Amino acid sequence: MTTPTGTAELRELVLPALANHHGTLFAGQGLQLMAKTAFLAARSLAQREVVMAGVTGIDFLAPVPVGHEIVLRGWVSRVGRSSMTVCVTASARAPGIACEDVLKGLFEMVAVDHNGLPAAIAHSYLNQETLP
Repeated sequence: MTTPTGTAELRELVLPALANHHGTLFAGQGLQLMAKTAFLAARSLAQREVVMAGVTGIDFLAPVPVGHEIVLRGWVSRVGRSSMTVCVTASARAPGIACEDVLKGLFEMVAVDHNGLPAAIAHSYLNQETLP
């Protein structure tokens, strides 16, 4: 199954190496997974390399215990000349336990050229109806 342009889905099992001293997903690890999801969604839409320009509104909604699967979903919600806003949400689940929203945030991403300078995003995606 192909992920629609401008979206990304990432799955990760929370193992002890990702956990804090409480046995739950360490916040820094959660942020890293969210950033990776935002990067993949933005690069998919821009069809070129992207960098992160900022992060806003990160919410840690619930702890994620070791052994749970975390599913992160990202989608581009705004596109400028070279910048994009990517929404990222995450839910956690384990066998016999209901799925629960655990993380959400907004990431500002910028398309860049081979010199690392902002580069225009082709707007051919506007004719697609794949963005949520």
